[in-house]
Amino acid sequence: MNTTQNAGPEAQDTAVDVLVIGSGTGMAAALSAHESGLSTLVVEKTEHVGGSTARSGGAFWIPGNDTLRDGGARDSREMAENYLAAVVGEDGDTDRMHAFLDHGPQAVQMLERTTAMEFFWARGYADYHPEHPGGSALGRTCECTPFDASVLGEERSRLRPGVVEAPVPMPVTGADYKWMNLMTKVPLRAMPRILKRSIQGIGGKAIGREYMAGGQALAAGLFAGVVKAGIPVWTRTALVELITEGQRVTAAILEQDGRRVTVTARQGVVLAAGGFDHNLEMRHEHQSPHLAGVSLGAEGNTGDAIGAGRSLGGGIDLMREAWWFPAVAPVDGGDPAVLLAERSLPGSFIVDQSGRRFLNEATDYMTFGQELLRREDAGEPITEMWLVFDQRYRNSYVFGGGVFPRMPLPQQWYDAGIAVRAAEPRALATAMGVPVEAFSEQMERFNQLAGTGVDHDFHRGDSAYDRYYGDPTVDPNPNLRPLQGPLYAVRVVLSDLGTCGGLTVDPQARVLREDGEVIEGLYAIGNTAANAFGRRYPGAGATIGQGLVFGHIAAQHMAGLRANVEV
Repeated sequence: MNTTQNAGPEAQDTAVDVLVIGSGTGMAAALSAHESGLSTLVVEKTEHVGGSTARSGGAFWIPGNDTLRDGGARDSREMAENYLAAVVGEDGDTDRMHAFLDHGPQAVQMLERTTAMEFFWARGYADYHPEHPGGSALGRTCECTPFDASVLGEERSRLRPGVVEAPVPMPVTGADYKWMNLMTKVPLRAMPRILKRSIQGIGGKAIGREYMAGGQALAAGLFAGVVKAGIPVWTRTALVELITEGQRVTAAILEQDGRRVTVTARQGVVLAAGGFDHNLEMRHEHQSPHLAGVSLGAEGNTGDAIGAGRSLGGGIDLMREAWWFPAVAPVDGGDPAVLLAERSLPGSFIVDQSGRRFLNEATDYMTFGQELLRREDAGEPITEMWLVFDQRYRNSYVFGGGVFPRMPLPQQWYDAGIAVRAAEPRALATAMGVPVEAFSEQMERFNQLAGTGVDHDFHRGDSAYDRYYGDPTVDPNPNLRPLQGPLYAVRVVLSDLGTCGGLTVDPQARVLREDGEVIEGLYAIGNTAANAFGRRYPGAGATIGQGLVFGHIAAQHMAGLRANVEV
């Protein structure tokens, strides 16, 4: 039984126009459907609302939206289309990408009308491949400003918690994080942000407000919009089976606390229940045992919705893929600590089991995972990774999201063998268990390159994306500096933000059978659908961005169908 303060509505047999399975970006589909006059119901398998969205950074990448324009971004539809063509190429679905670009700005406008959220452009957060035609070194990533979750009232207890709870109330946006991470190096940029967010968080608490940032803000804002609209959200409610009449999906059997009900969906069912992040059987079937790792996706993401679509003949694609993210190996079953800025900062590099570097450490996290896949396909799998850094690095930067400058690494990391330290390279190599001579040569080579400011081996620091998370006080390359003892190494694993292979869909988000025919009345968005960008990640927030946009597209398609019937 549920033990939260508010258990939410009790499930019952009913009929609605639109049934949304999943409460992450699925809430955008619900808001768009409701605004169009469609009666809507959201159901969520777990006891918390927000899905993986609530556990994410909360950014969204949607080219051409008003927030970018109002912030002064010189973006255009043509530039974005050229960029996606260059980055994704034939690997993605061109028609879906065009639909994404066509409807993205309207999806953001819909969210601004139906919620109390306000968005800002994270200026400077470069596209992940800004050197390609149409790419932007200033980026197209947007975020929600800190959101007051107290407006949820009694529904607040049903909002999914974030991955890391701050020791003090302090809503830190992704844009804030970049500078707070450099608090010891650029205090004049960092301290005003720390002070502002501390006052906002602590001061807000004093007057009964609870400001959140990142994915927590986006999930809270969507949920608050859903609550205000009067859209019911049933938690602890799992999808059991989709019901069809002829070739059309017309209803779903759901189960809440062991009791089954039937919900008729007059216009359609939207599958928005995430991927198969925590379904080990599916991951072993479709993905490499070397790369499956551990996921930061919500625990309810076990592939149920993908399976339901498959049971009706739905096709699947890209099942080997995930939104890969290197992370500190988890301890005692806890969450992995993602490595974002840490890989870009000077005074560090990553080696594999051979003791040698194998990629540009500062590359975007999806490309990081893709390189491991490439190596595996080439018969050279990466079976072990270590992030190596020195004392100066440890004294300067936040590590793993919670270890502040000059703080020692957690003792449990050493006890678990995921962290080691030594005075010099040969001893560190021995502690890591990698070849001593190879590692010593690698460190000498890295220091030689870092001393010149040019990484001739892997081009670290060449891209504007690399430099975004670098240290601007280090010249000439903010991503490179030679290492000096004492030395540290932390074991790295390939985690993910969720899988991104799923059901095949058309530009209206309708699920397609294996033969390409549409399954009428069934839609899939977010990580339940195969990634519209194929095996690529164009910019920070592209996963949330396509969930929001295709949720809006699906809702508008259903609204158009009803309008045609009524006429």
